[in-house]
Amino acid sequence: MSSLVQSVDWLAIAPPTVAAVVGLVVLVADLFLTEARKPLLGWIAVGGLAAAALMLLPLLDADRSTFCLVGDTEVCSYTADRFTLVIQLLVLGGALLCALLSVTALKDSGKRLPEGEYWFLFLSSAAGAALLPASRDLATLVVALEVASLPAFALVGLRHGDRRSSEAALKFFLSSVTATAVSLLGISFVYAATGTLHLTRVAERIQDVDGQLATLAQTGVVLTLVGFAFKTAAVPFHFWVPDTYAGAPLPIAAYLSVIGKAVGFSGLILVTVVALPSYADAWAPALAVLAALTMTVGNVGALRQQSTRAYSAVRLLAWSSVGQAGYLLVPIAAAGYADDPEKSVGSTLAYALMYGAVNLGAFAVAALVGRAHRLNRVADYRGLYAASPLTALLMGFFLLCLAGLPPGVIGLFAKVTVFAAAVDAGLGWLAVVMAVNVVIALVYYLRWTALLFRAPEGEAATHRLPAPLTAALALTGVLGIALSGAPQLVLRFTETGLF
Repeated sequence: MSSLVQSVDWLAIAPPTVAAVVGLVVLVADLFLTEARKPLLGWIAVGGLAAAALMLLPLLDADRSTFCLVGDTEVCSYTADRFTLVIQLLVLGGALLCALLSVTALKDSGKRLPEGEYWFLFLSSAAGAALLPASRDLATLVVALEVASLPAFALVGLRHGDRRSSEAALKFFLSSVTATAVSLLGISFVYAATGTLHLTRVAERIQDVDGQLATLAQTGVVLTLVGFAFKTAAVPFHFWVPDTYAGAPLPIAAYLSVIGKAVGFSGLILVTVVALPSYADAWAPALAVLAALTMTVGNVGALRQQSTRAYSAVRLLAWSSVGQAGYLLVPIAAAGYADDPEKSVGSTLAYALMYGAVNLGAFAVAALVGRAHRLNRVADYRGLYAASPLTALLMGFFLLCLAGLPPGVIGLFAKVTVFAAAVDAGLGWLAVVMAVNVVIALVYYLRWTALLFRAPEGEAATHRLPAPLTAALALTGVLGIALSGAPQLVLRFTETGLF
């Protein structure tokens, strides 16, 4: 009789485990630290996220799995392959940068953000986000999704006495709970039709579903995709994004814009490309239409932002992130048509890494400007070059990367990669829609960039650079410049091992 006790590959699960354990350490330490020493919690969290990211290094040349079925070691619930490592690098690296922004934000908040609760929730969400790309069964996928999402609701509304923050959290909560309910209903239908939750077995069995269960399986596929469309902020499920980003503490808006998207897109890739390749003729056209709608609505929304409106800088970045989500959807849709879906998935990962680095850099500059201008309007960036030349140059570089213009070569490279994925899959019409949207995006990115170098109205405001903000700006700037010098490294690194 074979033993039902299985060994756990602790090295494979180390990255999310380290983040979760440090979260518990922070929660316990908060009980014993005096108010004056609470900032120490932030540095513990930063160190914990750095350690979790370093745990990826021993896994680079390995393809490890754990929590496998006793009778079939090929069917596992957790797999640390190249796809997993790329997303975990994005999640943990992005969380580390957001943690650096948070250290300064908590110091400036005047005790309106409770430090112990903030760091526990932040690390819990990061642990869930790091677990999700390694999930290879639908149950683990949903648990990871909720562990990443539930603390994020609280983080958005954590600021004491802030009505905007509470409203933002409520919108985020209602939309996300709806998405989860729809996803769970879809997953339950898929399970009823196939009798399994493991993604590879779902892929095998859903092709030969009994005729009486075919409608149930099809409904399950549709509902599951709708649920993940909410998580990725795809149109028409994007309505929560601008208000949530504007009402959340700025580091949390940055976190949602990058790590939140990484969670949604990695889940969508696993469900479509790994679990449901036989339904590609249904989900591929749907995702192509969603991609076109999302990039168009996002870019038009960003274009319509008034520079003098309160929080217009964060709102513009929010609408821009919706537009960028549309570009990220293109290669996933292309994977349903392509002969080499792995290459298409690699294009999404390459774009996500580029977007993560430069978008977090833009949010870091927004955090700096927001310290002097609480309303954080686009108009407040006028004359930034006169006050802080290096910061203005970095912001200009980040915006040009997002626009896909030199010297932001990494942004141009990522967009060309996505174009190529669409064209290779025969989605010429989608490539045309993307080209039109890139032109629309140029208008608002260049408008903002030009504002940085205009003469300031009145005396230029001075911007003090705290050490954590300096570190975040330096890291994102160096990463963006280095990748612009060798963009091909990103594509090599994002070659996945999903198949």
